[in-house]
Amino acid sequence: MPTLSVDGVPLHYRDEGQGLPVLLFHAYSLNADAFLPQVKALSHRYRFLLPDAPGHGRSGLGEVPTEMSRIARNGLALLDALGLDSVVVGGVSMGGYASMAFLRENAGRVRGLVLVDTLPQADDAAGHTRRENLAQDVLREGHDAVLRTLLPRLVAAGPDSVVGREVAALIRAARPEGIAAAQRGMALRSDSRDLLARYAGPSLVVVGDKDPLTTPDEVRQMADLISGAHLETVPDAAHLPNQEQPEHFNAALDRFLSGL
Repeated sequence: MPTLSVDGVPLHYRDEGQGLPVLLFHAYSLNADAFLPQVKALSHRYRFLLPDAPGHGRSGLGEVPTEMSRIARNGLALLDALGLDSVVVGGVSMGGYASMAFLRENAGRVRGLVLVDTLPQADDAAGHTRRENLAQDVLREGHDAVLRTLLPRLVAAGPDSVVGREVAALIRAARPEGIAAAQRGMALRSDSRDLLARYAGPSLVVVGDKDPLTTPDEVRQMADLISGAHLETVPDAAHLPNQEQPEHFNAALDRFLSGL
């Protein structure tokens, strides 16, 4: 699997499949392997570009905190390296924040937008405090802080389910310093509601019907900001519907991409 140097920091990524290029950013504390259910089902029709965020998977960490604009610029650097002018851009949770940052950085390279279990609002003061507390817990306790605090809310089937164990393994592959840096970077992100209201391209918005972190009502309000957005609610899924209910998610993604 290839690695690209961006500002001297290794960026690991997957380049899988053929057809319409789709750049996907993974959720917080996971890595590009979170999208393997999409690669296995759809790579015969689409080319998936899947970078690991700094300090996650096999990517280097570099400057901290990891702001969403940096993840977006890594995506732009990947497109430049591969000679791609424009792609469908999307992401899950933190990956959605990165997708909105990508749109802000260079909207002309976005052929379509896919936002999964994410929200456009910036954090309030209480949100900043929660993120800083978790970052400190991770630096002190390692992966156990994320597994204890977040994993039960990421997967509707629970931490002991097959998908729960798969998600836990992805979390353990990240460096605690990278997890903390991303948590602090998310606290610094810009509010993107005006950005989405101005976006006029094709868009798919997805939410798990059991997501306690970005609830269906909150995600529906985000979808209402985007002209012509299609909202897909995935049953029996929490915060990671692409992993927990891949058949439903893949069908929705395929319908969206095939229409572009």
